[in-house]
Amino acid sequence: MATPNRPSPPSPAAAVSRRPRPWLLRWWYEPVQRKRVLAATALALLYGSGVAYGSWTRVCAAERGPSIMRISPERNPQIQSSKVYAADGRLISEYGIEHRTVLPLEKIPVYVRQAFIAVEDKRFYDHNGIDYWRIFGALKANLTSLHYTQGFSTITMQLARNVFPEHLGREKKIARKLREARVAVELERAFPKDTILELYLNQISLGPNVSGVEAAAQVFFGKSARDLNVAEAATLAALPKAPGTYNPRTHPDRAVRRRNAVLNLMRDQGFLSPEDVEFWKAYPLVLTTRRTSYGDVAPYFVEWLRSTFLEPRFGRDLYEKGLRIYTTLDLDMQEAAEQALESQLDEIESGVYSNGKFEGKPYREYIEQGRATPDDQGPFAPYLQGALLALDARTGNILAMVGGRDFVDSKWNRVTQSARPPGSTFKPFVYSAAVRAGHPVTEMLDDTPLNPPVIQLDSSLWQPKDYDDTTLGPVPMRQSLYLSRNLSTIKLGMALGEQTVIGEARRYGITTPLPPYPSIHIGAREAKPIELIAAYTAFANGGVRVDPIGIQRIEDRQGNILYQSTVKREQVLDPEHNWLMLDMMRDVMRCQPGTGPHRCGTAAGAVGGLHIPMAGKTGTTDDYTDAWFVGFTPEIVTGIWVGYDLQRRIMNNAGGGRIVAPAWTKFMRDVYERRPAPADWARPDDLVTREVDWSNGFLATPFCPLEVRRWEWFYPGTEPTQVCQVHTPFGVGVTP
Repeated sequence: MATPNRPSPPSPAAAVSRRPRPWLLRWWYEPVQRKRVLAATALALLYGSGVAYGSWTRVCAAERGPSIMRISPERNPQIQSSKVYAADGRLISEYGIEHRTVLPLEKIPVYVRQAFIAVEDKRFYDHNGIDYWRIFGALKANLTSLHYTQGFSTITMQLARNVFPEHLGREKKIARKLREARVAVELERAFPKDTILELYLNQISLGPNVSGVEAAAQVFFGKSARDLNVAEAATLAALPKAPGTYNPRTHPDRAVRRRNAVLNLMRDQGFLSPEDVEFWKAYPLVLTTRRTSYGDVAPYFVEWLRSTFLEPRFGRDLYEKGLRIYTTLDLDMQEAAEQALESQLDEIESGVYSNGKFEGKPYREYIEQGRATPDDQGPFAPYLQGALLALDARTGNILAMVGGRDFVDSKWNRVTQSARPPGSTFKPFVYSAAVRAGHPVTEMLDDTPLNPPVIQLDSSLWQPKDYDDTTLGPVPMRQSLYLSRNLSTIKLGMALGEQTVIGEARRYGITTPLPPYPSIHIGAREAKPIELIAAYTAFANGGVRVDPIGIQRIEDRQGNILYQSTVKREQVLDPEHNWLMLDMMRDVMRCQPGTGPHRCGTAAGAVGGLHIPMAGKTGTTDDYTDAWFVGFTPEIVTGIWVGYDLQRRIMNNAGGGRIVAPAWTKFMRDVYERRPAPADWARPDDLVTREVDWSNGFLATPFCPLEVRRWEWFYPGTEPTQVCQVHTPFGVGVTP
């Protein structure tokens, strides 16, 4: 029987060629299937494109799509904070929603631009707003790490986000990214690359309330971005990723590490050589130690300008239009004023003036335990406070203003907002009224108790007395003022009339209510410190009072002058009468020849060692609740107040000449160590001089004792004409 033919075994090649094809590739070998798959793919791509385009247009539709012309430098300049400058041009503060100063791109150093490009968008000059290569790289990095580790925002997209945060949002969603990309593409179509980079470098957030490289350079390095070096530029370029994390002030180690990473990127992209990179990596992080312009330089002064003048005048433009405000402040004097006042308050609290014991709780204890001001005190502080104001005597320019010890703890400005009893610093207005009325400085006043000794004031009884509970009997008007006698001053004021004294105070610029009671003559009613101190400019300035001025001029960002201050003067006293007042107030600071307990003024002991022309007046209120000193030279009028916001006793014997005048001396000594002493006041030629007997006010004779004989100046027609009949050759006189 024949054996059937069997097929020979297939060759290895044939076996491979006949092996079943993978199902994913089978469509390629089947023409019908191939057409179907290609058609489906095309439809899917078309559908996907439609969905993408729909999403692209929908997320930026209508109000979601902001107009990019809003940020055109020509049509709508960027928001800029307004700068506040001291008298010498140094920056002291800013007003603004954000601190920003715009610099043209050509004024920003090349390596500053390169640092930001290197770390934020190395293909900035090559893409159209969207860096597709960076998108793929970010997707790969995020998929590899299984969480969000890398973004793909370009510089143009970041600019869009910073300019339109209300439209684009801050949340990490695909819709926001699409909106950013849409705006970025429109920005690229509308503006050249350099304009986009300029806008970005002036908009980018580099810290809390700090936008742009110029503002950041000022905050961290105390210089303009024009003057940054490479290391400093890299430090700023390190901030956009996480301004809080890499803040060089709060996290210097992190900032240096991130800065060095930026330098490496600059090297990798050919901006720096390897040698330069190593050099700048070794550069130390040197931050500015000077007091910056963000709230710690003369804060009471800066806030006073804002609330009383600038905001009412300019409104929102103050915070957005980049105004330049040139003030009258002298930074050196401001620093000296703060140090002098704080040093004096520390001494008071340490017990220097109270045998080692201070009745209150020192300021530093409150601060160490936390700035917890009790709610029922409102804006006031529970610890001992002080205030100081220094004015240019001729112009009224505010040279220094200290409104309190701690602006952070209490923003109540004790110079401009408080109204305190001025005590004896009010007395010069009484004596000014007397001098203008023709009373000579040698007129004898009665320093004895009132009759009756008790006076009805409103619903209370008032029994005035002097701080030492003594009386001097007849006392020359000059001596009554420099010894700050209460009883003799009250009697002088009552003889003149309360309305006359009130009118005199109004001439000097005092606006607070002054009821017509005898107590006003010794400063029992409130006055604003700024008004009281400004009133003394008349004594220092030949009888011409000047209003306080805080601003010299205001310019817009183009340099156009929007406001120019003018000196406001008012003739209060003629030069002759004023010189008599001035000379009496000079005695407050000096001692008369001879011996005796009543020859020195109330501030003479505190101003020793100062060899400059000076005058002033001390002030103390009942129960030592307020202590004052207002002193002046021919150039500068300075007033200082010490007390508690909620009136309470400072301590025993807390007279203005004892606890306040030393602060004035410290301040003046500091000021005149840096400038020559001014020339003395010129005496008017019309005044006449006579030798008088101080014990009775008559013309002195050879028989009057030497210790009571004084040469005095008089306004013509007020000099004494009668000779002393008390002292005779026989030692027995007759009182006329």
